Amino acid sequence: MSDRSPSPAVESPPAPEPGKRVLIKGQQTKAVIIDAALGLASQIGLEGLSIGAVAEVTGMSKSGVFAHFGSREELQISVIREYHDRFEAEVFYAAMQKPRGLQRLQALFDNWMVQTSAEIDSGCIYISGAVEFDDRTGPVRDALARSVATWQTALRRAVELTQAEGQLIREADAHQIAFEIHGLILALHYEARFLRNPNATERARRGFSHILDRYAAQV
Repeated sequence: MSDRSPSPAVESPPAPEPGKRVLIKGQQTKAVIIDAALGLASQIGLEGLSIGAVAEVTGMSKSGVFAHFGSREELQISVIREYHDRFEAEVFYAAMQKPRGLQRLQALFDNWMVQTSAEIDSGCIYISGAVEFDDRTGPVRDALARSVATWQTALRRAVELTQAEGQLIREADAHQIAFEIHGLILALHYEARFLRNPNATERARRGFSHILDRYAAQV
């Protein structure tokens, strides 16, 4: 017989009130809809999203989907927010575990490469959305542009921190360095997704190394 005392009974948390249960269920349903809409947008673009198309892939009624968003525009914006949150978690926050400087900048690029490679078959919302909304105005374009600008700012900040650590030339234009890094990802996506170039990933990695070499601080 064990001489250990039995674990004390754990009381179950009180069941949520009816109104709260409805709210939680509604949030869960909305999350499922957004996930399905994001998958659809990756294939057909943000402009292809509609209440009816999302209702069809989720098996819900149009009125059921509409009740969660109120408009096609808000559905599109919700998809952009979800994509931004996932991109931030998988690319940015994961890199923040690395020390500031070259290690973090390298991790940002590596994570971004992984993200881009995973989207070769499905497409990237940031890239396809830019093509769809570059000559338009309105809340959807604004939401997409804000999301991309937020990421560009984070990338530029990582470059500036690397300069502050003395690992890149302090006098170099951080905007220019970030611009060149961003250009590599755009080229990778185009070469790999459109031209099916099997060497695209390696060329992007080599390009990043060239950027670091060109702007490396002299020790």
